[in-house]
Amino acid sequence: MHVISTQEELETAVAAFEKSDFVTVDTEFIRETTFWPVLCLIQMAAPGVTALIDPLSPDIDLKPFFRLMANEAVVKVFHAARQDIEIIVHLGDLVPHPVFDTQVAAMVCGFGDSVS
Repeated sequence: MHVISTQEELETAVAAFEKSDFVTVDTEFIRETTFWPVLCLIQMAAPGVTALIDPLSPDIDLKPFFRLMANEAVVKVFHAARQDIEIIVHLGDLVPHPVFDTQVAAMVCGFGDSVS
């Protein structure tokens, strides 16, 4: 799998995700010595499309990613979405929508409240 580290690659990936009904999203970040987390990796997938985005690359502007997060035609699927959404709100000044949280769905289905 290729790590996306240029604007052109990001635009191409987001265009592919925008054609899907849903996209799975997971973020990785460091928050050991900072008040706000430092976004280090964005992982996304949809049928036939996967992407690892390096948000620390100097050649990346995440505006296309945030545009996707605001796209109402694409459901954003997270697991335990709170921290992922927190960093998107902080960096992109938007709340992703619509959202489906698999942790909440698992609790509703009776798998308990500590599904991780």
